[in-house]
Amino acid sequence: MNSNDDELVQRIRRDLADSYDEELELELEDRNLDELADSTMDTSSAQYKDSRRQYFRELFRMQAELVKLQDWVVKTGHKVVILFEGRDAAGKGGVIKRITQRLNPRVCRVAALPAPNAREQTQWYFQRYVSHLPGAGEIILFDRSWYNRAGVERVMGFCSDEQYEEFFRSVPEFEKMLVRSGIQLIKYWFSISDDEQHLRFLGRIHDPLKQWKLSPMDLESRRRWEEYTKAKEVMLERTHIPEAPWWVVQADDKKKARLNCIHHLLGEIPYGEITHAAVVLPPRERHENYVRQPVSQEILVPDVY
Repeated sequence: MNSNDDELVQRIRRDLADSYDEELELELEDRNLDELADSTMDTSSAQYKDSRRQYFRELFRMQAELVKLQDWVVKTGHKVVILFEGRDAAGKGGVIKRITQRLNPRVCRVAALPAPNAREQTQWYFQRYVSHLPGAGEIILFDRSWYNRAGVERVMGFCSDEQYEEFFRSVPEFEKMLVRSGIQLIKYWFSISDDEQHLRFLGRIHDPLKQWKLSPMDLESRRRWEEYTKAKEVMLERTHIPEAPWWVVQADDKKKARLNCIHHLLGEIPYGEITHAAVVLPPRERHENYVRQPVSQEILVPDVY
């Protein structure tokens, strides 16, 4: 191997290491939270380091499986909808980030809808969700879904009793219709304890990078913990159907919750490995009359770093 080849290999290795920094950035908030939860934790201990290595090893392994799943979905034209529900700060966003992190955003998309506007409030309740449903070869992750009506809308009084009951009459038929149309529907509820949510809210309050996650609605949901619990219990009981059952993820430990959810998801979809033709990088064409024009200094971003 000559010096040019050796330098190329080193650059590839550095690029790979840089890509793994993304996971470290995502985990910073969790490490701070872990230390707040247990101030006696020795983050330099062999046990802590081994636990961290095991977490990343399993996460990387399952993310590789998610890439295989994505290839299979595209090849077969499979259609997948995954709903993520749970209390505020339950960890839904964290697992969604880990699922989508290495996937093609044109194949695997996240739908996180805001509160309905005035026009949407007059539409059929499910109408604004329908436009986000997948076509062939697509995976759609709903970060909260039509189950808002069974949770926040019910507890906060944003829907009438009649609308609430109509939702429960309609949603099983709506989901059965989706399944009959060829969509695989998977529903996850992320379950956390009272104490754990309290801790995570404190973490958001004192972290300027995460304060945006706390809305007045989140704070009010904290006060109405028991009302949300009752609403959740009714929702699970009335919408757990064979065609689209609920799966509950124990989420007090965020890292375990992510791994358990992704592991379960991989088991729910009957994917197989798709054989691809070998990728061969073609040589670049070069023309003697081509001269690259210099870039004006006026439009260059300054080298601050």
